[in-house]
Amino acid sequence: MESQNLKHRSRDDPCFTTTTSNEKNRANRREKRMAMAKRGLRSLVIAVSFPLSLTLLNIYLFGSGRGYASLSKPFWFPPLWLLHTGCLASSFVMGLSAWFVWVEGGFHVKPTALSLYLGYLGLSMAWHPTVLWMGASWAGLLVSLAMVGTLVGCSRDFRKVNPIAGNSVMPCLAWAAFLATVNLKLVFL
Repeated sequence: MESQNLKHRSRDDPCFTTTTSNEKNRANRREKRMAMAKRGLRSLVIAVSFPLSLTLLNIYLFGSGRGYASLSKPFWFPPLWLLHTGCLASSFVMGLSAWFVWVEGGFHVKPTALSLYLGYLGLSMAWHPTVLWMGASWAGLLVSLAMVGTLVGCSRDFRKVNPIAGNSVMPCLAWAAFLATVNLKLVFL
């Protein structure tokens, strides 16, 4: 008898449709999050690969080190491969930092951050041919000091938008200061 009194769930039953709509909402939210994650990953790849590609092209075109190789250098001067690796690492970290700022909408809030970042990219692209290809130590010193200045500005502006981005500029700042030291020593050789 009790089996006859049991109510069977049907698609018209409100409990059934609520469960189904909850599942649909959950699936819809999951799809939206996945789409956002894919867009975020795509933008991260672009933000990091753009400066890396420019640096690789710069190394390919001007990284032979004709001027740098012909100089008599102290023992603590880095070999050419280490200079290239340091410049690549700096480009990677700066691209990542810029992406952190971009994700937060910081280039709209602090437009000077974008100007400083692009200035740094231009100066880092100018350093390789100036020092390694042409052997112009004075000009290289000026370029590397300008890089230090733009990185200090980037760190300050990036930190206002995202503290992680501001702090991740610090290794690049240390690298630019090291390049300025190398250039200063090259000037007085």
